[in-house]
Amino acid sequence: MTWIFRPRIWFLLVAVACASLLAYALYLQHVMFVDPCPLCVFQRMAFMWIGAFSLLAFIHNPAIKGYRVYGGLVILGALAGAAVAGRHVWLQHLPTDQVPDCGMGLNYMLETMPFTDVLSEVFYGSGECADVSWSLLGLSMPNWTFLWYIGLAIATMVVLVKNSKAKA
Repeated sequence: MTWIFRPRIWFLLVAVACASLLAYALYLQHVMFVDPCPLCVFQRMAFMWIGAFSLLAFIHNPAIKGYRVYGGLVILGALAGAAVAGRHVWLQHLPTDQVPDCGMGLNYMLETMPFTDVLSEVFYGSGECADVSWSLLGLSMPNWTFLWYIGLAIATMVVLVKNSKAKA
């Protein structure tokens, strides 16, 4: 089982996991007709970031210092994704009288508003972000993505630390 702690193998597994999670999200959207809210879109972007840098790390196969850079970028994406997912989970657990009103769609906001205003509106949240339209084992999709982000960040740190000690 120590092969999984090799950075190149780890980053390949992370890239495959992110691609699988994104594929499932697209399946839910286009086959099961579960439309993503703006916070879901940002969570997808975080998985794209993590997957892209993991794939680059796998293809590049740098020395340990290069893996640290790629690992840092993966961890950064995971922490950003965890922040968005955490906000989403918080919105889903608000009492119904405190849920914000449904706002404009993300595409409309991006076309008509400055990007900083779009970010502010998205993180404020809307009523559609508070809806739970999918769950597995009692956890909504933002709960699961939060767990994935935290797990990927911690596991990437473990792989990097384990390999930096082995090389020292």
